Amino acid sequence: MAVPTADPTAPDPPGSTVSQAPRDPRSRGWAELLARAVGAFGGGLLLYYSFPPRTLWWLAMPALALLGVAVHGRRARAGFGYGFLFGMGFLLPLLTWIGALVGPVPWVALVVLESLFVGLAGAGMALVSRLPAAPVWAAAVWCAGESLRGRVPFGGLPWGRVGFGQPAGPLLPVASIGGVPLLSFVTVLTGLALGELVRRLVVHRSEAPRSRARSLLVPAVLGVVAMLTGPLAALVPATGGGPAKSVTIAAVQGNVPRMGLDFNSQRRAVLDDHVAETIKLADEVAAGTVPKPDIVIWPENSSDIDPLQNPDAAAQIDRAAQAVGVPILVGAVLQNPDGVTTSNSALVWLAGQGVVERADKRRVQPFGEYMPWRSFFAHFSSYVARAGYFVPGNGPGVVQMAGVDVGVTICWEVAFDDLVEDSVNNGAQVLAVPSNNATFGFTEMTYQQLAMSQVRSVEHDRASVVATTSGVSAMIAPDGTVTQSTKQFTPAVLVERTPLLDTTTLATRLASTPEWVLVALAVVAVGAVVVTRRRQKRLRGKDEDG
Repeated sequence: MAVPTADPTAPDPPGSTVSQAPRDPRSRGWAELLARAVGAFGGGLLLYYSFPPRTLWWLAMPALALLGVAVHGRRARAGFGYGFLFGMGFLLPLLTWIGALVGPVPWVALVVLESLFVGLAGAGMALVSRLPAAPVWAAAVWCAGESLRGRVPFGGLPWGRVGFGQPAGPLLPVASIGGVPLLSFVTVLTGLALGELVRRLVVHRSEAPRSRARSLLVPAVLGVVAMLTGPLAALVPATGGGPAKSVTIAAVQGNVPRMGLDFNSQRRAVLDDHVAETIKLADEVAAGTVPKPDIVIWPENSSDIDPLQNPDAAAQIDRAAQAVGVPILVGAVLQNPDGVTTSNSALVWLAGQGVVERADKRRVQPFGEYMPWRSFFAHFSSYVARAGYFVPGNGPGVVQMAGVDVGVTICWEVAFDDLVEDSVNNGAQVLAVPSNNATFGFTEMTYQQLAMSQVRSVEHDRASVVATTSGVSAMIAPDGTVTQSTKQFTPAVLVERTPLLDTTTLATRLASTPEWVLVALAVVAVGAVVVTRRRQKRLRGKDEDG
């Protein structure tokens, strides 16, 4: 006779003394810790994938949602750890172009350093996570972290601010209201509200429908309001300005030789390539196939041979200027009178006259254009010897070319709010961003920088002209649209009729005010939590003593 077997999935019968062993609470704790850690690191990866060259801007929302859930209700120390993991997941792939230049060790070291700042933001977000309307305070804390990371050490690294990843998203018009800080805030707030909504859906799933709906109301409203700020900001026009004007601008991308030449030959080849492309442009203008430009923009480092000290380089540049017949903005490396340091400059060159105006790079890049603590870091890497001896210049960040006030932010400078703002406040009608991205090969660096220029155009209601040695060069409309662009490592010339504007956006007028308001909100929120907890701890101590 067959004996039936017991169903292992069936519940124990009533009265049975057989029971399952209780689950170890420590295993549940470790499982939760692992889930939060994976969520934080994965959120960082999602944020990376939201950045250009991809147009997956919406991934920033679930990315920040994952971070918000990971740090919710945790102590500051745990929040720091989850924030650090989020930073590593985000910045490690975002900054691979650093490794393409100096190798893996300095790249990873930089990412670890920058992730510490993200960790600090995570600690603050954890502290404020139980406050009413927590996503608002947590988003302000995140922006305070971006503000700090963009200033220290050695002038900061603003690369990777959340707002810079939104040039294709519907929130982009927010930049015209409060600049990159407010754009970051609204994007982060949307993501954190989404995360809080999902978390409450899970936590309150067994409650009565009315009670559950009340718990979901605040994050739902915050998320909707945050998403509406983009369309609403688009309705706010820039103010002032005279009659509409325009000029034809050409951006020359001469390309660079990839292999087979020594350093000096490389420099001469780059200059010759930009001269050749400009003369080709002049020939096309003469043939009537291309409109004649009013001004020509060459990239940063288009003449690494100092034309003020090298007559042959000066003759080549003048030959190009004679051919095209208009002023050329030449990116040049100039030897300073001390014989040691150099300046990264943009020279306005007129045929037969040479340099008539000059704008020096005002903020030079640490560990590339100059080496802080050179003797100290030399103990750790041989790449220190490759760092330059550039010194920062000063000036208004504007040059005049054929009667046009051109704002100049050289490559790295476009990442800094104050430098672009200074150019606009000093009369810039159009923004020029001469850059040299050739050193970073086919990495995503050039697309990340192009996105910054798109955001700057919206922020200040100015067209931007991005001219690079090897791509991607681009023409950008005041609404952030890329109207023309080149391929990487391909000689090309872009010619376009470009609007000249002297309007003023709210972001330009407010300058850094939105950023400091967000920092103040973050400090107040974190301070309130710390003070409250200390007070509660003292009261508990008195109760125990009593």
